[in-house]
Amino acid sequence: MSKVLIVDSEKRPLDPIHPAQARQLLWQRKATVFRRFPFTLILKESHPDSPVQGLRLKIDPGAKYTGIALVKDITGEVVFAAEIKHRGLAIREALTSRRQLRRSRRNRKTRSRQPRFLNRTRPKGWLPPSLQSRIENIKTWVERLRKFTPIAAISQELVRFDMQLMRNPEIQGKEYQQGTLTGYETREYLLEKWNRACAYCGVKEVPLQIEHIHPRAKGGSNSITNLTLSCEKCNRKKGTKDLKEFLQQDPAKLERILRQTKKPLADAASVNTTRFALLETLKATGLPVETGSGGLTKFNRSQQGLTKTHWLDAACVGLSTPELTITGVKPLLISAMGHGSRQSCRTDRFGFPNRHVSRTKFHFGFQTGDIVQAIVTSGKKVGIYKGRIATRASGSFNISTANGLIQGISHRYCKHIHKQDGYGYVA
Repeated sequence: MSKVLIVDSEKRPLDPIHPAQARQLLWQRKATVFRRFPFTLILKESHPDSPVQGLRLKIDPGAKYTGIALVKDITGEVVFAAEIKHRGLAIREALTSRRQLRRSRRNRKTRSRQPRFLNRTRPKGWLPPSLQSRIENIKTWVERLRKFTPIAAISQELVRFDMQLMRNPEIQGKEYQQGTLTGYETREYLLEKWNRACAYCGVKEVPLQIEHIHPRAKGGSNSITNLTLSCEKCNRKKGTKDLKEFLQQDPAKLERILRQTKKPLADAASVNTTRFALLETLKATGLPVETGSGGLTKFNRSQQGLTKTHWLDAACVGLSTPELTITGVKPLLISAMGHGSRQSCRTDRFGFPNRHVSRTKFHFGFQTGDIVQAIVTSGKKVGIYKGRIATRASGSFNISTANGLIQGISHRYCKHIHKQDGYGYVA
């Protein structure tokens, strides 16, 4: 079961406690709610001598989602889990839209202008904003969890595939790189490259076998560039035939497969770039950082018979993974929402301003993005609503609930649950 995070009156993080113990502390008025997301209690007394067992923060960074898990190294108990949904695609689309609008405006205003200074130099380590946002999201949550929990070490999935191991299966120096793990690295790479489908018939959701494009019987090698995935039926049908012989009746498919064999994993490369930048960010915390590959994560998960989710992948990152104890853990679902826009006005699809944007951020003590509970006692919308609000100067707010958008709720019925911090939550 997910534990409840707790700090003492001096805001020192203590060992997470069982929910029943948290309820007892609240009932006895020895503690109060300090933060809703993640749910954290604060004691009314200081406990400087309370023994604390260090936790390991495990991170599985991805392009769209990042899994986070807090694990006790000694017992293997998962005490907290979360999944962060990034907004990289939204940032990229917003930048693309801004670039198009500016270009259109410059084309309309063709007056002669003085050349501008060179303002497009990029510092060392620069990343596109859509990629940098992933690092900032993870950094924010690492710092936030360190405030509420006694984190002693960090484990990060550094790369999806150990390319050195795949090129040289006889590599020495680390015991984990021997035996069955080599196959996990190769299979994970091929699953990503061939979209988890048979290269010949395109079938999915069936057991896939590693298949040699140029057969071993005719001099083909075990190089990663000569491997693909196929279902058992296609593998048997192809046998020891060369690819061109096997697909001589379907030249379009042959061309597609040959093109795919030469195609690099651009998405994996961009994510790997982000992960190395993230590694430097995590090292800056001063905590010991362990790294592992995606193949090792899958190996650990398969050995313990766990299903594939982002937070379970995070719990299985690295060589330090013990025999995990997972009982009723419910991950906190986090969505990066941003802090709004700095536009002074909204535009139509041609780039002309058509709507005013208020400069005032707060209305009646509320801000767009706050999570509130509204208890409406009169009128047509009697009921209890909980969710993120969009404020208006008129005092009539919109609330985005789990069941849809509720419009026109007066600020008088709203009560703060969690103030806007750039993220949305589903507990």
